[in-house]
Amino acid sequence: MNSPLITRMRPFGETIFAEMSALAGRTGSINLGQGFPDTDGPASMLEAAKAAIDGGRNQYPPGAGVPELLEAIAAHQQRFYGLRVDPRSEVLVTVGATEAIASVILALCEPGDEVVTFEPYYDSYAAVVALAGAARRTSVLRFPDFAVDEASLRAAFSPRTRAVLLNTPHNPTGKVFTREELELIASFAREHDAWVVTDEVYEHLTFDGIPHIPMTTLPGMADRTITISSAGKTFSATGWKVGWLTGPAEAVTAARTVKQFLTFVGSGPFQPAVAHALGLGDEVYAGLRDSLQHKRDLLCEALAASGLTVSRPQGTYFVIADAAPLGATDALDFARRLPELAGVVGVPVPVFCDDKDAARTLIRFAFCKRDEILVEAARRLTSLHTAQDTTPTAERDPNGMDDGTVIGQRSDPTE
Repeated sequence: MNSPLITRMRPFGETIFAEMSALAGRTGSINLGQGFPDTDGPASMLEAAKAAIDGGRNQYPPGAGVPELLEAIAAHQQRFYGLRVDPRSEVLVTVGATEAIASVILALCEPGDEVVTFEPYYDSYAAVVALAGAARRTSVLRFPDFAVDEASLRAAFSPRTRAVLLNTPHNPTGKVFTREELELIASFAREHDAWVVTDEVYEHLTFDGIPHIPMTTLPGMADRTITISSAGKTFSATGWKVGWLTGPAEAVTAARTVKQFLTFVGSGPFQPAVAHALGLGDEVYAGLRDSLQHKRDLLCEALAASGLTVSRPQGTYFVIADAAPLGATDALDFARRLPELAGVVGVPVPVFCDDKDAARTLIRFAFCKRDEILVEAARRLTSLHTAQDTTPTAERDPNGMDDGTVIGQRSDPTE
């Protein structure tokens, strides 16, 4: 029997994350593919969730979100960015940022509309644009600096542009968009009377003193920007699925109209716990950021030592490396062989692209793991550095814990 799936969703099958995680399980490899921490968030936040459960907050929360979380989100925007947000009409709590993105795009876009985004893109972007029946238009961010190309971006806009879907700090590249780049995007949005939907879930995870600049803080953009974030990344609680969006009241109302027919509500006892977490001291935010910067440095050094060319990320959980110096010509093939070559799993970047050639040999690795896991991954990756060919010649330990023996030889001895 033919698949009953609608045509526009047929390109979206099993995610690459499921494939790579299954591969890690089968081979006993360290999974640096999927971007979730392996430690919990602030202890007081966890205790607040337990208290909410014990206190009977286990039924449907209000449709827009529990009052204390709406207030906490508004206070967060004021505290960090000087933004005045009305918690009653300009904030909506969602089941993670993914639902926030879906609610907004489905509320704003319909067949015939176009959505501009940058590639590589987070995989749900393409899917939700397809669900809306809209068309995506992309501008490529190219390795290693992932700078915005003005000509490419200009070409992505048209009279049919309805929205710009922007992710900063950016997954998967780790790029933080500069003020100049944001101003360029804003100028095109104003010229084409388009909404800007900004996915800012990594807003507190920027490194080396690089600031995160919300699009809505730029002149003339508050009335056309919908800002999305979540607790999952900031507080290492990705499984809680507590996200939110803020923006003009009419846009929030539009998103809420759609959202109520997606999940209605969710994450009841976690919402007051996230409200508590948002009010924690600056040292909590700084501690997570500094810890991740240390982990970034550890993994970047390991990847470079293995012979890969690394683009050091400015934020997020992720680093992109180019496997071409090891003789790789296809990222998906290399990612599928990497567990056998080194006992480590990454994600091929071309799956996040329309222009596959722009990322042909790029691999994304997550560094939001315990230090001992990253140290072991670094030890395993040294086998790539000492190899001279990417074809495996020896069997690995079935548990994925090799003794450092060289398992292959590189075809390209350079780099």
